[in-house]
Amino acid sequence: MNPLIRVMLLFALLSGSVPAAPMPETAAKSKPLVQLALLLDTSNSMDGLIDQAKSQLWKIVNEFITASVAGQRPEIQVALYHYGTPSLGAHTGYIKQLLPLTSDLDKVSEALFNLTTHGGDEYCGAVIAKAVDDLAWGKGHNDYRAIFIAGNEPFTQGRVDYRTACKRAITKGILVNTIYCGTSAEGIETRWKDGADLADGAYFSIDQNQQVAEIPTPFDQELVELGATLNTTYIGFGERGAAGRANQERQDMNAAQASPASLVQRSITKSQALYKNTGWDLVDAVDEGKIKLEEIKKEELPEEMRSLSVQERRKFIENKRTERDSIQNRIDQLRQKRGVYIAAEEKKNAAAQTGNTLDQVMSKALRTQAEKVNYTF
Repeated sequence: MNPLIRVMLLFALLSGSVPAAPMPETAAKSKPLVQLALLLDTSNSMDGLIDQAKSQLWKIVNEFITASVAGQRPEIQVALYHYGTPSLGAHTGYIKQLLPLTSDLDKVSEALFNLTTHGGDEYCGAVIAKAVDDLAWGKGHNDYRAIFIAGNEPFTQGRVDYRTACKRAITKGILVNTIYCGTSAEGIETRWKDGADLADGAYFSIDQNQQVAEIPTPFDQELVELGATLNTTYIGFGERGAAGRANQERQDMNAAQASPASLVQRSITKSQALYKNTGWDLVDAVDEGKIKLEEIKKEELPEEMRSLSVQERRKFIENKRTERDSIQNRIDQLRQKRGVYIAAEEKKNAAAQTGNTLDQVMSKALRTQAEKVNYTF
């Protein structure tokens, strides 16, 4: 035996412990995943549901700002389907995948704001089966995988039995949460609760036409201004650079049109690690190791960087990163103050709060279920 190993073993025996094997580098670096598939009914009566989804997307995402598993922050991915639209054709089951699981949250917002409603048949079992089978679900022990399906027709419609689809989901570790747009009793009678029960999910009923309660705060204006300033720290590159920057600004405008609070929540999201744009932003791409500055072609860089040496490019990016960090830190400080202010106002008006909205039920389910797979908030 190697003398050094012999000495180490002797020391371990005398001290009463054996040194643990080092964690493999790949395991240490792996991030827990939060994967959410939103399945939204887009039949005629669901305008209110779609409006709630548009206005509350950023608030829902922000539930995971403080989330971690053993100190590791998760990556969040969202997929989007709509169902119940006749123009999609009977051969599709009136179902369409708008987005696969993606961490590009601006794309999720863009897809939501492009949704419109039409009359049609709503096949819950079929759309759940599509989401279970088609999406690239993770397999990590600490991954939180969940489907949220919302609608107002019987859960039993269509050729695909909802019971089969929900059981298939939970065998893959995917929870199915059902959100019935109507009274709780109606949702139970039309089997929405049964679908959730079969896949270890939660059942909720909401009023899709209820106005989401929003509490303005003294910090909102500065948060909005900082969110706009944050955009100037992004460096578009390659084929997707210009389009990515344009879409970032477009989703700012969409959030503003949805509601003042939605734009504030979006600013908060943009200050967090949950918001990444590695596909078009040079700062994120370099930070994540997606691109090497010495290999990128000059014509793929923005005009102001094309004449710079590799070292000067690094400095340029570092300056933008420093500026971004400063803005994000300020936003996070205001986020915490805003949270305290809203909590106090909600406590004052607790008796006046009635009914459920999409953001309320999703937030409740997300936290409760994520905690069961070792997330802390």
